Amino acid sequence: MIVLATVSLAPAQTDPGPRNGPPRSGQPLRGLSPDEMQAFLHGRDVFTEIDDVADGLGPRFNLDGCAGCHTHPAPGGSSGPVNVQPRVALKFGAANRIPPFIQPDGPVRVVRFRRDANGAPDGGVHDLWVITGRSDAPDACQIAQPDFSNTNNLSFRVPTPTFGLGLIEAIPDSTLRANLAATAQQRRQLGIQGRFNVNGNDGTITRFGWKAQNKSLQLFAAEAYNVEQGVTNEIFPQEREENPGCGGNTLPESHGDIVSQAGFMRFLAPPAPPQITDSGSRGAAVFTQIGCALCHTPSLTTGNAASPALRAQRVDLYSDLATHRMGQALDDGIAQGNAQGQDWRTTPLWGLGDRIFLLHDGRTKDLLEAIRLHDSQGSEARQVIASFNALTADQKQDLLNFLRSL
Repeated sequence: MIVLATVSLAPAQTDPGPRNGPPRSGQPLRGLSPDEMQAFLHGRDVFTEIDDVADGLGPRFNLDGCAGCHTHPAPGGSSGPVNVQPRVALKFGAANRIPPFIQPDGPVRVVRFRRDANGAPDGGVHDLWVITGRSDAPDACQIAQPDFSNTNNLSFRVPTPTFGLGLIEAIPDSTLRANLAATAQQRRQLGIQGRFNVNGNDGTITRFGWKAQNKSLQLFAAEAYNVEQGVTNEIFPQEREENPGCGGNTLPESHGDIVSQAGFMRFLAPPAPPQITDSGSRGAAVFTQIGCALCHTPSLTTGNAASPALRAQRVDLYSDLATHRMGQALDDGIAQGNAQGQDWRTTPLWGLGDRIFLLHDGRTKDLLEAIRLHDSQGSEARQVIASFNALTADQKQDLLNFLRSL
């Protein structure tokens, strides 16, 4: 008689995926004054409005409203399950061609070119769409879309969530520097460095954007309004497209909108605290044990902000707001400030349980794959990922469950 041995296989760990149920984000901070609440509500209206050409849209743009990009799970978030870019591309009879990297069920994407037509470093945003052919555009505006056929020259970015950004803005530079210094020895032992991107004029720490390239929420809003929607404003008063046939509006086209948008983001609360299961609690311990918390700092504290709602508040952002070298797999070949191609700001993990598309370019929906992509030649996270790989299947699952609880 042949006896067959019974082999017990450990269950494979899987990403639980985005949570179901009502969103835990999108509400105002607690403790706002009546004037601050009014600023939040008005700012939300401006953030969610749709712009046409008469409002300043274009001549080149990626979307016609802030909330088209920052949509999930509530206005102010990141890419949702439906990408409206293909629909907006053809709105009002526009003749835009939709490139294959823009899909209705894919992430909202912004495109940067690594190099310009002469082979020199570029790094700038090249807007997807033009207003040519739209019924609300001047007939004389006959500009063409950029050529996106050289995929090796393209770098994609997806929208960063804006929840809790007022709290992030209110963390003093001294707190960020002290936090990085406090873990210097532990980080060194694991090959983790970390450095801050800084403003070239005054040396203050910049902290907004994928490479921590923007200093303040108002600058963050102004640049996005001009670059992503083509709307000129007080900080960026000139059209990016110089073709005179596409003009017609008095410049700048926006007065006060960037202040309102920044106010909405400043008073937008972070995601509500998670309800952690036993598995999630074990995963939180693993998170610290293997070194994830050395970059993804669980909590920092705001300073003496003007608003009591932002003053001396605990900020559970899970980020040190520093940039770290993430290796060849995540190298986009683009420098911003002192952040080079492989350098990325430590992504705040609060709200991770709601995110559909992961990493700076939205290349994956799988949290497990996003973790493993931290491990490539030159990445500061290699030893941490080696520790992750050495975990049992149950420990990995606990960690994934913890992360999706945030």
